Amino acid sequence: MKIRIRGNSIRFRLTKTEVEKLCNKGIVEERCQFEETSFFYVVKETTEKEELFGSFENNAILLYVPSILLKNWHHNDTVGFYHSQRVKAGTILMLTLEKDFVCMDETVEDQSDNYPNPKAL
Repeated sequence: MKIRIRGNSIRFRLTKTEVEKLCNKGIVEERCQFEETSFFYVVKETTEKEELFGSFENNAILLYVPSILLKNWHHNDTVGFYHSQRVKAGTILMLTLEKDFVCMDETVEDQSDNYPNPKAL
């Protein structure tokens, strides 16, 4: 799983295995270990929300995804889900959850579990 944060925008990108795990088990998570603490990022299924919902708790960015969105996501062509969440003082938090595609340019990261890039077909 990869996250990209820019200002008030958070984008989560999941590999094939992670999408399947999220759809079947309801959660995927990663940890980044620092000297004395860890930072977590988690995508979790919920029945309590109707849209993507972001939160920051206990050193973790949490992205809650409604169950209805995950139904068959691992078997269909839907690339992702998007939501603008209103937070304090009217600020907007842009949330994105997408399948991770193979990059078109050269990269050193392992992309063997990424989805084929539709632009390459």
